[in-house]
Amino acid sequence: MTSKESEPHDGARRAPAQPPAQTIQLLLLDGFNLLHDNVPIVVPRGLQRIIALIGLRPGATRAHLAGLLWPDTAEERAMSSLRTALWRLRQEGSCPVLTAGDTVRLDPVVMLDIDDLVRAAERVRDGADPRRAAKILTTGRHDLLPGWYDEWVLPERERLRQLRLHMLEEIARSHLRAGQHGEALQAALEAVRAEPLRETPHRLIVETHLAEGNAYEALQAFYVYRDLLLRELQLEPSEAMCGLLSDVLAPIPRPTITHSPRPKPQPSRPGPYAERSALPAIPGPR
Repeated sequence: MTSKESEPHDGARRAPAQPPAQTIQLLLLDGFNLLHDNVPIVVPRGLQRIIALIGLRPGATRAHLAGLLWPDTAEERAMSSLRTALWRLRQEGSCPVLTAGDTVRLDPVVMLDIDDLVRAAERVRDGADPRRAAKILTTGRHDLLPGWYDEWVLPERERLRQLRLHMLEEIARSHLRAGQHGEALQAALEAVRAEPLRETPHRLIVETHLAEGNAYEALQAFYVYRDLLLRELQLEPSEAMCGLLSDVLAPIPRPTITHSPRPKPQPSRPGPYAERSALPAIPGPR
């Protein structure tokens, strides 16, 4: 077949195939990582801070970004430093950003890992089954940018930590209501791993053991948490926690034994040793 015969009948030439779009991932949980098609990209520390902040504060104004990044610098100089950093970021092309007027945000092609966690929490808040978010919570078990102590990182780190803890507890409750005790324990234990002193996941562990009928394991889980709380904070578990085990720790009532009526004994003649049966008690030492 000639090249002419291989052309479409309408004479139009086929458009060349477009290469697949590059996948860009920005991972901020467990440290800063930028991946292009799963290949790590080396980013200078100064640009890391710019990229991370733009990802955490989408649509922030330039003045707001400059004030967070250089809080101890005069506004004019901070704005100048931001312009320089954005110019360097565009030149490197490692993480594309979009500017619209006075606002800056990441290009939508950049996939941010914390977005998955936030979207999962929003779906659960809107009534979705929390058990569907288990995989996302497992992969996102690390803190936001550990080792970074910028003032704009700390509150966001705590927000995401609390969001994940509450999601794990909701997953454990959902599994417990469904009678899926093994899955409930895994979610509760994952929450304990994230925050060992938090009482709610320990309470869920005790509830799950009791639902399975394992009183010993429920008691053991209770006393493990109680010892930890006393050792670290000199506190006792709450009344709600102790109340879970009130039935287990309550004394077992003795069964009532009913005796059949017996005939009254007939009086008998006293024996030769009858008077010795009422001897006085032996006095103790003076």
